[in-house]
Amino acid sequence: MFHQIKNFFIKRDYRSNRDIDPDEIFLDSKNLPDFDTYQFEGRIEKPISHSVFGIMMFFIICVGVVFVYKVWDLQIIEGQTFRIRSDNNSLHKTLVFADRGVIYDRNKVPLVWNDINPETTDFSLRVYATSTGLSTILGYIKYPTKDSSGFYYQDSYDPKDGIEKIYNDQIAGENGIKIIETDVKGNIISESIIEPPVDGGNIDLSIDVNLQKKLNNSLLDIANRAGYKGGAGVLMDIHTGEIIASSNFPEYESGVMTKGYDSTKINEWIASSNYPFLNRVVSGLYTPGSIMKIFIAIGVLTEGVISPTKQILSTGSISIPNPFFPDKPSIFLDWKAHGLVDLRHAIAVSSNVYFYEVTGGYQTQKGIGITNIEKYTRMFGFGTTTGVYFPGENSGTIPSPEWKSENFNGEAWRVGDTYNTAIGQYGFQVTPLQVVRAVSAIANEGALLTPTFLKVDGMNNKIKISGNINLDQNFYTIVKEGMRLCVTVGTCQPLNLPFIEIASKTGTAQIGVNKDEVNSWVIGFWPYKNPKYAFAVVMERGSRSNQFSATLVMQEFFNWMNIYASEYLK
Repeated sequence: MFHQIKNFFIKRDYRSNRDIDPDEIFLDSKNLPDFDTYQFEGRIEKPISHSVFGIMMFFIICVGVVFVYKVWDLQIIEGQTFRIRSDNNSLHKTLVFADRGVIYDRNKVPLVWNDINPETTDFSLRVYATSTGLSTILGYIKYPTKDSSGFYYQDSYDPKDGIEKIYNDQIAGENGIKIIETDVKGNIISESIIEPPVDGGNIDLSIDVNLQKKLNNSLLDIANRAGYKGGAGVLMDIHTGEIIASSNFPEYESGVMTKGYDSTKINEWIASSNYPFLNRVVSGLYTPGSIMKIFIAIGVLTEGVISPTKQILSTGSISIPNPFFPDKPSIFLDWKAHGLVDLRHAIAVSSNVYFYEVTGGYQTQKGIGITNIEKYTRMFGFGTTTGVYFPGENSGTIPSPEWKSENFNGEAWRVGDTYNTAIGQYGFQVTPLQVVRAVSAIANEGALLTPTFLKVDGMNNKIKISGNINLDQNFYTIVKEGMRLCVTVGTCQPLNLPFIEIASKTGTAQIGVNKDEVNSWVIGFWPYKNPKYAFAVVMERGSRSNQFSATLVMQEFFNWMNIYASEYLK
């Protein structure tokens, strides 16, 4: 009995220990020799706690519950709402407008730039420098426009005039694209740019904005004091053709035209009889008056009809027989009696009688004739365009027998017509840009430049004045000496300044049916001995009796330049 009980417990113990836990195998391993305890030899590996598995299971169950709840919420609770939203929402592509390039003056002063648009991020606002007299040069634009549904039906800036239009391909850039999601009411829900815009390129003009502003202010000042109804002024580098200042008045304002808000002012400009949208420098046609004498003088010298030192007596007029009324000779007046004058002094005092005789002939004095007047004035670029890269340029008119026959019912040309043409009257019409180009050709002695409103590197395109004609370089010297005398003793004496030597010529052209209004001109170059710049100014439709000529515009301008821009006088 005892053995049976003992065997029972022995068997029970055996069964209870036949599966030994791993930790019991190494229970005494720490007492064995040669274990490297620093390498964890003989350490017991403990099993992962069962609680860790419980926590993980709880976390997975929670995530699953949340996921199931969210799916149930989207499909069951909010399903109808999202279905309606999906049905009503729409995606469409729209443009992201590239910023237009900045327009700078020659010294990197911005004349036109971009600013933040408070109404939309799609495109920027265009900003123009004010009070510069540059609007007809810079031009203006119209902004992209949306329809009532918010879609752009005008999908680009629309340049309307000036540099903005001429160089639009360079300034415009390339628009980008974005996707916009809107609801049924057109409200924007989301948007994303998928193709970014590429901004336009910048442009450097040849204009110096400081000179530009002063020239404009001087024009306006003399106009207000004398009652001129319009005017223009232009300065040009005689070696490169760069226009460093170009001003017109009256003119519109680029910023006002671009915004388009002030309809009252815009309508006033449109209805104005003073043509504020006309770029007078490039497109304005004017009777030149006596400024043409310096170009005709080159023809007189070249044709050899008179020695430059021979004097002609001006008693204040000449008379020639009238074939229709023999007892009533035709009288051609000088503006005053000048006495004896040679060619240089005839330029200086602007003697009409002298130029009557050397062009149309008188008594024993031979003249060059109307054909040569046309030839030599055309040689200096009159009667054709200058080649400037600017729209709307006019070629002007040089009177000729053919022109008279066409415009006056076949009437024949008479010597009196030659006289009037010789002093820049009759049908002569020129632009200020033609004039400053021609004066530059006198100053640089024979190079007719292509004017440009862009800053250029090095020399510009030139046409040699002489062509197949043998022009003596000394003739340029004689004419320039006459222009310098005009400043020291002649009609340009307001420009006889102590700090700079200027060569100049004035002109006064009578206009209107009653000849009671005048265009006042002054042209010239500086410095006299080493010319660098030429100028031409015309004041339009002033009173015949006023004492404020265009010369005073340049006098005021040079006095300012001596203080604030003396680098241009060196």
